[in-house]
Amino acid sequence: MGLLDILNTIQAGGVSNDPRARAAPASQGMSPTAKALLTLLAIYAMKNLRRADAPPTQPAGPAGGNVSAGLPGGQGGTLGGGDLGDLLRGTLGGVLGGAAAGTVLNGGLGGLLKQLQQSGQGDVARSWVGTGPNKAISQGDLANALGSDTIEALSEETGMDRGDLLSGLSQNLPRFVDQLTPDGRLPTEEEADRMV
Repeated sequence: MGLLDILNTIQAGGVSNDPRARAAPASQGMSPTAKALLTLLAIYAMKNLRRADAPPTQPAGPAGGNVSAGLPGGQGGTLGGGDLGDLLRGTLGGVLGGAAAGTVLNGGLGGLLKQLQQSGQGDVARSWVGTGPNKAISQGDLANALGSDTIEALSEETGMDRGDLLSGLSQNLPRFVDQLTPDGRLPTEEEADRMV
């Protein structure tokens, strides 16, 4: 299943009376929740690549820095149009040093799961990757795990307020991660590249 299929499945399977869970009309492009999920992966891919490129004697980046700096649109911009492959290969890939789409997806997913584990949500995150039922995550636990800088960056990129953003992510992130890890493990970069 491709990444676009996964996002469409999540949107179609949302709560019918929740406008954040509905698919956006084609003329409007991607829904804010889908944009938030992709931006979240991009943020963690960028952090992951920065850590990999940083010399061992230097920190990976400024603690508490603006995580949206360097994303398309910078501070408060929006992810541009085009299809998902163009977005990951072109715009986000360029931001991430020309990284392949699989690298962005794989690195972002791995970075996100590592962040959840480090913030005390390891059992929850493992349930999303594993083959059993997905554990829920509360909006408060998700906000604590992601941190205010990431929440602010996601809010700026999607135009969603904090409450709607956390509601949409807490409802959709477990299934999103689950569907990106159908074999109970992170996809390889090659497998992730085929998803895009």
